[in-house]
Amino acid sequence: MSKFLSEKLSSLKAYEPGEQPQDKKYIKLNTNESPYPTSDGVIKAINEQKIKDLRLYSDPECKLLKSKLAEVYDTIPNKIFVGNGSDEILNFAFMAYGQKGVAFADITYGFYSVFADLYGLDSQIIPLKEDFSLDVDGFLGLNKLIVIANPNAPTGKEIPLDDVERILKSNANSVVVIDEAYVDFGGNSCAKLTEKYDNLLCVQTFSKSRSMAGARLGFAIGNSEIIKDLEKIKYSTNPYNINSLTQIAGYSALVDNDYYLNNAKNIIKTREITTNKLRELGFTVLDSKANFIFAKSDKIDGKELYLKLKENGVLVRHFTKDRISKFVRITIGSEEEMQIFIEKVTKILGELE
Repeated sequence: MSKFLSEKLSSLKAYEPGEQPQDKKYIKLNTNESPYPTSDGVIKAINEQKIKDLRLYSDPECKLLKSKLAEVYDTIPNKIFVGNGSDEILNFAFMAYGQKGVAFADITYGFYSVFADLYGLDSQIIPLKEDFSLDVDGFLGLNKLIVIANPNAPTGKEIPLDDVERILKSNANSVVVIDEAYVDFGGNSCAKLTEKYDNLLCVQTFSKSRSMAGARLGFAIGNSEIIKDLEKIKYSTNPYNINSLTQIAGYSALVDNDYYLNNAKNIIKTREITTNKLRELGFTVLDSKANFIFAKSDKIDGKELYLKLKENGVLVRHFTKDRISKFVRITIGSEEEMQIFIEKVTKILGELE
């Protein structure tokens, strides 16, 4: 860091994304990307003429994309915000609504604590229960910004919509953000609850189920006044936050929505097969509603398993927090990739014996 960086930012602990190594070819089960390619419609839509049109600014209002999102999610365009990945939307929410403090779980998406520190917000960290489920009662009546990943990361656990409503009702004077990055893999979306609760912001992404992690596209559904808040921040920072090709890709992906929903079903099937095989090997595997599983073995430490898998050409994610250091998070890849993963794990455990 340079000597010019502000004291506040110099002490900031930045978010650490998953590894993207270039030294050799790995089976990447560490960053929750989809094993399936984008649809043919997306590929055809980004044609030579559209690439030539990059000389022009993108539509700052994202009209076509918002219109299609409204159609797919049975709402209206002025209840939709489109962001440069869901991370940008979360960033804006912390900026806009965190002045009275923010509450989130101790084991959850790592960016929440980064955003809170970035804006100097008072953070109330609410530990997950012993079984890694959300302590819903701990979020009642806080009247500050509440941010919950549902399904949660890295645990994959979901809370029912009844509990989401309990939190919304008891925090009527503050915004509740439900981060649904993984909801398409067996979860239940709270999007329709935005018609009932004006303090709910439901955030989703194209990175996971729609195979567009590299395009950086997210969206939120909420009360039209909350959407206006987010638009104000966008137009004060980067009006052209969604580039032209990403808008085209996002629209085309929604046209091909059935393709992606079918891919999600295949991932769910592969997730259950992998979960069962790991349990047969003696692993503890949390029940997941995401495109990953969270697992540990009494036979090998989480960090050691991560390192040995990496030596064998398979990347998974390991976290160093004491409470979850014995676990690894495993993205669900293709059936072939998961078969290789199980073979490598079996080999590693055999070598220990």
